[in-house]
Amino acid sequence: MIQRFDRSDRRILKYPAVHPCEGISPATLLGSLITLSQTICNYHSKLLATQRKNARETIRQIGILSLFFQEIRDLGLNLPSSSVLCFSELHFSFQKIQFLLEDCTREGARVWMLMKAHVVATQFRVLIRSVATALDVLPLGLLDVSQEVRELVEMVANQARKANLELDPDDESAMNSVILILNQFENRFEPIPSVIKQVLDHLDIKSWIGCQNEIRFLDEEMGLECVDGNEREIPLLSSLIGFMSYCRGVLFEDSDIRNMDDKSEGRRSMEMLNCLNLEDFRCPISLELMTDPVTVSTGQTYDRVSIQKWLKAGNLLCPKTGKVLATTELVPNSALRKLIHQLCADHGVSMAKSKSKNRDISRTIIPGSQAAAEAIRFLCTFLAGRLHYGKDDQRCKAAYEVRILGKSNIFNRSCLIESGTIPPLLTLLTSINPSLQENAIAALLKLSKHPNGKKIIVHNGGLSIIVAVLKDGLKLEARQIAAATIFYLSSVYKYRILIGRIPKAIPALVELIKDGTSYGKKNALVAIFALLLYPRNHQIVHAAGIVPILVDLLASSYETDLITDALAVLATLADRVDESTSLQNASFLALVIRILQSSSMSRGGKEHCVSILLSLCNNCGEDVIAFLAKDSSFMASLYSMLTDGTAHASKKARSLIRIIHKFHETSSSHMLTKEGPNFHEHRVRLQ
Repeated sequence: MIQRFDRSDRRILKYPAVHPCEGISPATLLGSLITLSQTICNYHSKLLATQRKNARETIRQIGILSLFFQEIRDLGLNLPSSSVLCFSELHFSFQKIQFLLEDCTREGARVWMLMKAHVVATQFRVLIRSVATALDVLPLGLLDVSQEVRELVEMVANQARKANLELDPDDESAMNSVILILNQFENRFEPIPSVIKQVLDHLDIKSWIGCQNEIRFLDEEMGLECVDGNEREIPLLSSLIGFMSYCRGVLFEDSDIRNMDDKSEGRRSMEMLNCLNLEDFRCPISLELMTDPVTVSTGQTYDRVSIQKWLKAGNLLCPKTGKVLATTELVPNSALRKLIHQLCADHGVSMAKSKSKNRDISRTIIPGSQAAAEAIRFLCTFLAGRLHYGKDDQRCKAAYEVRILGKSNIFNRSCLIESGTIPPLLTLLTSINPSLQENAIAALLKLSKHPNGKKIIVHNGGLSIIVAVLKDGLKLEARQIAAATIFYLSSVYKYRILIGRIPKAIPALVELIKDGTSYGKKNALVAIFALLLYPRNHQIVHAAGIVPILVDLLASSYETDLITDALAVLATLADRVDESTSLQNASFLALVIRILQSSSMSRGGKEHCVSILLSLCNNCGEDVIAFLAKDSSFMASLYSMLTDGTAHASKKARSLIRIIHKFHETSSSHMLTKEGPNFHEHRVRLQ
């Protein structure tokens, strides 16, 4: 068998070709060559944004050889063994040619292939000459093919040997224009739109979607470069992302944009431990959960990846204090790391996912190049102007651009905030246009993840406006995004207090738990959990009627994440004596026990179950304990938590076991007293 060529996981400009095995039959090799050459010829009908001349010349020569292979097959000729070597080398070169043509026609890779035009042209030249080298050893005299075909093969060999495949002058001109544009950005000059348009026309990028495809590819390529530990290409990739982002936001007014599905991003975000708003566990640089905390000479703690990137950029000041670092030595904060790992395990959060997310987002703190930084600043200024003074459709698009730019890039968020996008976005929340309102609240959600964004939102009266969207948003999606925004704002202690004081805020979140989609329910649950970190909000949450809604959710939902979040809120409420009494009933206790014993429930969810039951035992007394003591399977679940649960969960399970054992002992002592002195003797005889 010959290896397949259409490797979808292949990196661009990488050519994992393989030689056919030595024992392959000539007929099999010939058949594979015909298939491969026909696949290459099919690229003639595909759009080639760059390398048009080189690609067409290569395809033409392979097409002639394809006729040669087909005639050999049709005539049923016996191939001499000496021809197998030639065909094997051709097969190897054809694979690489297919990979190269695949890259030249790859969607989203046009600007990158343009900037690699010299390398690609050289590769075409090398590969076509490798075809000539292989044809040099072809024993044409031993093959009984027609004179016409023989002459064609000889012509291809001669042309391939002398092929002068050079960089297309049009490609070189477009590449130089891009370099000029990037230099202008770097020097803080806004490029002339007509020059940019010439480049985009050459690459046949004619729409917002076309720019977005380029950005998506470049971002993925930059991520792969970072994973490989190769940062040589990062400045150019970053500059091109900035350039294409500018083009997307400034040059295209088309309406072919579609609302991106932010639900998966929101869901992943809510799975991170930072949903608990424990500020001490966030890196001051990346603002995300620290997975490998280290301490610098000033005593401040950062995530290792973030602080290393900071130092590598030449910064010798402590980011948080501004003091000069006496040394760049990083001391592992083992105690904090252990605590974070423990909390992640407790709440069912994958450290691998969290670490991957932090690595991805850490490279967005500082722009990869000056050109990228200035391109984004120009774009942000343009968007702020559109939000202030544009027509409704222009404002809607501008809000959508903010939504995308701020999605996962910390530097972009800071530029958007500095450009003054937040005040007009807050104004747009009162719009009667559903799409405009949704894009505005989604943009604010992204900016609320930044400390300065939170501050500006609150200082501009944003809390009450966002709560109004939460309660009466024109679309359910807008209400659900507003809940997520409330969650991020609640990470600041004093904002929890302010939100709790808005009469409609907590009732609206409770209503969303009842009526929202899974995504909306989750947003509302984590927002309420965050608000409960301020003790005086407990009574408001309880008075909003959350308990029966959560109990109903536990009984009806099959989504583990949702059940875990509901249990987390109930565990917080159950911890207070005045609120735990509403949970003191047999049906609720039976439900929690059933969830605890479920094999599909997460470890975090099971710990919440134990926390709830322990709080109810402590707050509600003997009635709850007696109910739990009756269920023999419940004790088995607690013992299982001792071995399978986290240290925190094991501690709670052990406390519950002691309570139930003490109840049994007390009951036994009471029975001994009641039965008299002969009862013990009777029990001994039974044993």
